[in-house]
Amino acid sequence: MTDVIIIGGGIVGLATALQLKQQRPGLSVVLIEKEPAVARHQTGHNSGVIHSGLYYKPGSLKATNCIRGYRMLLDFCDQEGIPYELCGKIVVATKQEEISQLDTLYERGQLNGLGGLRKLTLAEMREIEPHVNGVAGMFVPQTGIIDYKQVSEKYAERFQALGGELRLNERVEQVTPGTSLSIVVTNKGRYETKLVVNCAGLYSDKIAQLTQPGGVDLRIVPFRGEYYKIRPEKHYLVRNLIYPVPDPNFPFLGVHFTRMIHGGVEAGPNAVLAFQREGYHKSDIDIKELFETLTWPGFQKVAAKYWETGLGEMYRSFSKSAFTKALQALIPEIRETDLENGGAGVRAQACDRTGGLLDDFAILESERAINVCNAPSPAATSSLSIGQTVSEKVLARF
Repeated sequence: MTDVIIIGGGIVGLATALQLKQQRPGLSVVLIEKEPAVARHQTGHNSGVIHSGLYYKPGSLKATNCIRGYRMLLDFCDQEGIPYELCGKIVVATKQEEISQLDTLYERGQLNGLGGLRKLTLAEMREIEPHVNGVAGMFVPQTGIIDYKQVSEKYAERFQALGGELRLNERVEQVTPGTSLSIVVTNKGRYETKLVVNCAGLYSDKIAQLTQPGGVDLRIVPFRGEYYKIRPEKHYLVRNLIYPVPDPNFPFLGVHFTRMIHGGVEAGPNAVLAFQREGYHKSDIDIKELFETLTWPGFQKVAAKYWETGLGEMYRSFSKSAFTKALQALIPEIRETDLENGGAGVRAQACDRTGGLLDDFAILESERAINVCNAPSPAATSSLSIGQTVSEKVLARF
């Protein structure tokens, strides 16, 4: 019998496992991951940005966990010798009508405790990023770059060194909550546990439905973000990170430029509906999963509300010239021939029945389970803080 079973070996599951073993060494904790290695999905496909906490509503779980998690992440990396760089970024208003939203971000950043934010004229922006264009901007010094796969592997190493068990290549097939214990059945065995912690990312709603007999009133809608790489001879166009002012009604940050910790520059991502939860390519289709998405009332409301934005994202997905045009709003010199095919990630975006795309982290609790059902960006930056938040909820049960 195990005290706690954690489902999901992404950065949030690993951070939760590590925090539990650090806070309560005698607790027996098993982490189950269906892949042959950790960080294979959202964690291993993200852009490697250390987020500052600029965008998030003050007092929200995103804001509080990002700000606390930021410091915890940097401290962890300093202790473990994991390289990172706090290079800063600029957020650019490319049109006059975006300046009010830029001002809102500036105020929000100050409320979230970010020091050193600077409003910029075009001339000042070009001192930082010589090839950028826009009508106004803001410098955010706290933003950085890192390799979250490396961070996750170190979490796993530390967790196991503390006596935690990591079970790879093992897929959870059934969870049966009981009065005193839950039964977790995988393709390799059967476990009895006092508590299930669900950090299954793209399948977190599916696991939550197993742990809560009444079900949960949200679904994960997968959005694929596709990137291009900038050809090496054009890396000089981007010194660090260049972001647009995001659409306040849409939970994505827009196409941007990111210098990577291991070298190179990425451009993107767009945000298109993935036809499979782990669909990293346009050709990846799972008919059952796609049908579940399309028939979810919440998604239908989202599609009705954002169809024009969605069509634009889809058009950019299939048109390199359209993608280039979006990038040219930030760097006019970029050309279609400067872009090479890059990778893609899939974001697990929770959507409720009313058509709300959940903006904040969502943690749902039942008698025998704690379900982390919405942990999009900045979950990687916030991982140790989210892990602490979840572990405190776990330890309150023991």
